[in-house]
Amino acid sequence: MSKVMVVDDEKDVVYLIKVLMEREKFEVLEAYNGLEAYNKLTEDGPNKVLPDVIILDIMMPEMDGYTFQSKLQELDGLRDIPIVILTAKGQMKDLFELSSNIFAFVEKPFEPKNLVKIVRDALVPGR
Repeated sequence: MSKVMVVDDEKDVVYLIKVLMEREKFEVLEAYNGLEAYNKLTEDGPNKVLPDVIILDIMMPEMDGYTFQSKLQELDGLRDIPIVILTAKGQMKDLFELSSNIFAFVEKPFEPKNLVKIVRDALVPGR
């Protein structure tokens, strides 16, 4: 079963995406800001998680999506996880232009079927 991590500070958005992805038989990991997500991905022990795809909001407290994504780039084993940027800010794309792990940009409000298709496409080996 593929794992999708949803990182967004809006609980309603996380819940909506969780329901959507679970309906598609994905396991969903939740984090409500970049720092929480980073800690879950880097902690050692039985609670460590490794998602197959990350759906990432940009504007969040404690650690924003750009900082989170930049920190993942520095870590072996995490830098190649495809990231789907979920944002209300279309102009933020410029910040991520040189990042190899950004798979797609999806603007809020998003079309649920489209988000599912993008996540499925991100899971295809050798994309």
